[in-house]
Amino acid sequence: MISRRFVLAVPALAPALRGRPAVAAPADFSRFLAAFRAEAGRAGIGRATLDRALAGLAPDPRVIALDRRQPEFIQTWAQYRASRVSPARIAAGRAAARQNAALLRDVETAYGVPPGVIVAIWGLESNYGANMGDFPTLQALATLAWEGRRAAFFKREMIAALRVVEGGVAPARLRGSYAGAMGQPQFMPSAYLRYGVDFNGDGGCDIWSDTADVLASIAHYLAGNGWTRGAGWGVAVTLPPDLDAAHAGERRFSEWQALGAAPRGGGAFADPDAGARLKLPAAGEAFLVSSNFQVIKRYNASDFYALAVGLLSERVRE
Repeated sequence: MISRRFVLAVPALAPALRGRPAVAAPADFSRFLAAFRAEAGRAGIGRATLDRALAGLAPDPRVIALDRRQPEFIQTWAQYRASRVSPARIAAGRAAARQNAALLRDVETAYGVPPGVIVAIWGLESNYGANMGDFPTLQALATLAWEGRRAAFFKREMIAALRVVEGGVAPARLRGSYAGAMGQPQFMPSAYLRYGVDFNGDGGCDIWSDTADVLASIAHYLAGNGWTRGAGWGVAVTLPPDLDAAHAGERRFSEWQALGAAPRGGGAFADPDAGARLKLPAAGEAFLVSSNFQVIKRYNASDFYALAVGLLSERVRE
């Protein structure tokens, strides 16, 4: 269990622990790390890698505090949209799209994901590479695995991160968000192993500093999770006042139109016969979204996030 000395030494940890759900008290970190080391060894991670990557690890109270304040769950849609689809992010996205236009065309050809969506995710995840986070990945993952709320998930990601190290990436290079997401696309280590792409063929996937690998990896992630070419993500609509949105379910877009849903601002649905679901993030705002909306949510399970990606993707291509 956590000693009183540790809590007093790191006051920021106490509020985070008070706010967590009732779970078994986490073991002393050194005992946790010893048990994890044995588990990783059974998973095939070599002793040299374990010695190199786990040396000096200690829990970071900032990680636990930040894990309790995820913006998708504490902000209103208006607040979230204003911060994520801001004029500055739109302007930077347009510049990034212009600068990488040829590369984005090649990536779209390879994976079927339109440039606007790729750029929008890049912008939301790391502000086009300007803000990747500076948390050491293994320390962040170890803190969350030790803390216990999603221990099994974060231990699996720790093992994946060790496989990344065994693949030739130095432990010091593994840096990113407080939750263990890495590089410009903010990939968890398991996503890096599965979807990371060496798009320029230089012998390694570099999602920290190689733009070609970054953009292709984002597209590969979406394609690998079921992105449908040409289907778009959705469209903002107005609704008739008598539409019973609470029980609407999924209908073909043409059926929604027959019920009185009308695209806003000259927008359109990519395929009138495709299924569409209604999203109502706030009073006065409505969206009909395609199956690709759910694919975006594989990146981040929040409706707010997927809507922000869709809206930003439209603005950066204007």
